[in-house]
Amino acid sequence: MIKRTFNPALALLSTVTLAAGSMTVYAREDGALIEEVVVQGFRSVIERSQEIKRESTSVTEALTAEDIGKLPDTSIAESLARLPGLAGERRDGRTSGLSVRGFNENYVGTTLNGRELLGMGDNRGVEYDLYPAEIINQVVVYKTPDASLMTQGVGGTVDMRTIRPLDNDRIIAFNANYEQNGMESANPDFDDNGHRLAFTYSDAFADNTLGVSVSLASMESPSQEEYFRGWGYANVNPDNASLGEGISLSGDEVILGGHDSFVRSAMMERDSIAGVVQYEPNERLSITVDALYIDFREDKVFRGLEEGGAEWGTPNYTVTGIEDGLVTSGYYDGFYSVIRNDAERKDAELTTYGINVNYQLTDTWALGFDASIGDVSKTITNIESYSGVGRAQSPTQGPATPRAWTMTDTGVMYSEHPSISTPDLSDRDLVRLAGPQAWGGSLAPVEQFQASEGQPLGYATAQDGFVNNPDFDETLDSFRLTLNGEVDWGLISGLEVGVNYSDRSKTKINRGAYLTAPTWPSDGPIPTEYDVGNADLSFIGLGQMVAYDSIALYQSGFYTETAAEDLETGRKGDTYTVDEEITTFYAMADLMASLGSVELTGNIGVQYVDTEQQSTGFGSFTGPDLYVLATPVSGGASYGEWLPSLNLNFRLSEDHTLRFAASKTISRPRMDDMRPNNTVGFSFNDAQILEPSDIDNSPWSGSSGNPELRPLEANQYDLSYEWYFAADGMLGAAVFYKDLVNWHREGETVADFTPYYIPGYHQSANTGEPPILFEGIVTNREDGLTGEVSGIELQASLPFHLFSETLDGFGLLASATFNDGELDDDTDVPGLSDEIYQLTAYYERGGFEFRISGRKRSEYLTETRGISLSLTDTRSQGAELWDAQVGYDFSHSGIDALDGLTVTLQAQNLTDEDTVQFNEEDPRQITQYQSFGANYLLGVNYKF
Repeated sequence: MIKRTFNPALALLSTVTLAAGSMTVYAREDGALIEEVVVQGFRSVIERSQEIKRESTSVTEALTAEDIGKLPDTSIAESLARLPGLAGERRDGRTSGLSVRGFNENYVGTTLNGRELLGMGDNRGVEYDLYPAEIINQVVVYKTPDASLMTQGVGGTVDMRTIRPLDNDRIIAFNANYEQNGMESANPDFDDNGHRLAFTYSDAFADNTLGVSVSLASMESPSQEEYFRGWGYANVNPDNASLGEGISLSGDEVILGGHDSFVRSAMMERDSIAGVVQYEPNERLSITVDALYIDFREDKVFRGLEEGGAEWGTPNYTVTGIEDGLVTSGYYDGFYSVIRNDAERKDAELTTYGINVNYQLTDTWALGFDASIGDVSKTITNIESYSGVGRAQSPTQGPATPRAWTMTDTGVMYSEHPSISTPDLSDRDLVRLAGPQAWGGSLAPVEQFQASEGQPLGYATAQDGFVNNPDFDETLDSFRLTLNGEVDWGLISGLEVGVNYSDRSKTKINRGAYLTAPTWPSDGPIPTEYDVGNADLSFIGLGQMVAYDSIALYQSGFYTETAAEDLETGRKGDTYTVDEEITTFYAMADLMASLGSVELTGNIGVQYVDTEQQSTGFGSFTGPDLYVLATPVSGGASYGEWLPSLNLNFRLSEDHTLRFAASKTISRPRMDDMRPNNTVGFSFNDAQILEPSDIDNSPWSGSSGNPELRPLEANQYDLSYEWYFAADGMLGAAVFYKDLVNWHREGETVADFTPYYIPGYHQSANTGEPPILFEGIVTNREDGLTGEVSGIELQASLPFHLFSETLDGFGLLASATFNDGELDDDTDVPGLSDEIYQLTAYYERGGFEFRISGRKRSEYLTETRGISLSLTDTRSQGAELWDAQVGYDFSHSGIDALDGLTVTLQAQNLTDEDTVQFNEEDPRQITQYQSFGANYLLGVNYKF
């Protein structure tokens, strides 16, 4: 029997432990044979990650790959979401966003090999599922910073690290996965299966002085969704409602006013190449070059119906069921259903290069240089395409759609009207390519469009769709110079000083257009070359509807386009460029001392961050000809910030560590908040006639960004205790407090809008009266909000071999996080969940592996896309997700031909967790329901 040892020195070298793995026998210099158990698989992840956490001078969490190109989960986001104090956010059924200690990814610094990483999102935040898990060898999450950490965030910093070929033996590895959605595709032109392929090569040459590694990864990953969104709940008007037998009204009832529901299918395609070259010609010089390229595309379709219901769609309805003030069932006579064949295509490319040079000046002092360039470009094409039983208000328009409905715990279920037949919305002879509702009023200045007879377009019926088409371009260049070495100055054992410079620029051009079919003012059939079949809306009782490829239809030039930026001030108001140059000077002293039997380590340091920020954009308003006028605007600021940090680690014994940390941290402002743009809006409120002196009744309004915004700042304090009772076992507890000394809030100023008044246009639609007030409120983002966030983190890694050798291979990982906090204006911190729980139970022995993982988070503030794809705040109710994985490593099979082969089967979202949102006053009033189905992956990993 091999004796198990808990010696931390041996654990640090990942040596002898009894675990699932392969046994190596080698000869010692004195000729004796020594047996070593090399831990592999998931337990190797636990051991290596635990050692990184244990040896860090900061409060960290760590994640390592099971094998080359194989993280414990299928994406970086999924794996990170299982770490203590972290929480993942599902978007379109995938874990993409990430919160660290209650702050979402916009307030978390993200780096690749220590360099700030550009994201593919709208802001600074990184969408973690877009980065291939196959190229990542290790991830470290810094919950407390030190002065040498250039990319910081109020929440923390996530550093992803790739392979270093000179640090590994020769590697040739291949990964392949077949992916299958548990929810069948409801859209005929999208698959419910996909694949992931990856290849990694790494080797050393020239007597181990030259190392080269290359990773290639390709992915086609499908996803599905069933979605119901309620328009809201209207008050029942007794004059409109007919009552079924035995039904009476009290006067306080509410009723579903309408819905827009769809079935979504998507395919994410990603190809990436990562390469590393290391050159170490001698013991003093080390040169490392990194490169990463990602080509990303995601296609989505959202096919469904938009229908008004009782009160908001038609006054002709019958109530057949009421429970405690909510109408639970009924039917209405009809509404002209809007068939939505919406689609989105997102194209993005990321390229980043870096070089690192380290030269050992003496035996104890080294000089380092690091430089990198990065570029991201992204285009979104988001199409709304309308069809129905004919153009609104035309004499040939077909019949409206009657419905019966019953409220459910996921929203609503529709069925046939008891006495009126329902039109077949999959009938190609009935369905016409035109807007069935007169919702085209935003096409206000119609003079530029003329019908063939020379008549105005008649904008009320001219909108047959819409396209949002924003472009994003972002660059980031940086370099860093460092000097570090060992000293013997009592408590101070080492020094590091340096300077870092970064130049970042982000441009957004917010384009859009109203779409009108060429058949206007009549309508026409759907062109057969774009017809793809039927979409299935049975999940909500709506049956089949016609489906067509609206992206291809739009790109063919079919529609007449009216540029939205000519009609909407918000388009130019969201077109901007933000530039920032940041120079950081830093100094850090490493600390080491013996306080009796207690070993003290840590660091103390300070950064000085000098910032130059400049933004350009447009001021936009409606001109005399009713078209938008835009004038260039700009702004900026210069300032400096001192960021001190302290990390102290007290090793009470070999297995027990107490940590204390204090620091000031910052997150750069959101880039969309830094735009200098300002817009003028007008919406007549007839209440101003009654109370003309009340500025809140003004029809005038404005909004602007703030190019002078300072960073978000927090003073934070951490205290943690860690007990490492085994190489793969530990208990930990931490408390933290973040004093938010500067956050951004919505500010208001009063402005005079007289210069923007247009006689005959700026007037009441009801009375024709001009405005009485010419002053209005302008909103912007401003500094000065404060708040606080505190939390308790508990975690445990418990291997069952501690209880009995017969339980060897079994174990548990668990964590619980309890957060509390808010901003002083009673708003929430984006990403803050009060409670987060993680649990993983595993078994791994003799090559066989099984694990099941669950994570749960309570509700939190997040963002969703609103009008014009703008980001708007919303609340997520949180989620409870369960995943499982089973696998076998054939290296344990005794079959030489299969040595190096591992097969795994993974199941994600096992319980098909749905997402439900509702009105706070009544959880029966469902406003949104989403279901994504489970997801399955069958994979093979072969390492030569």
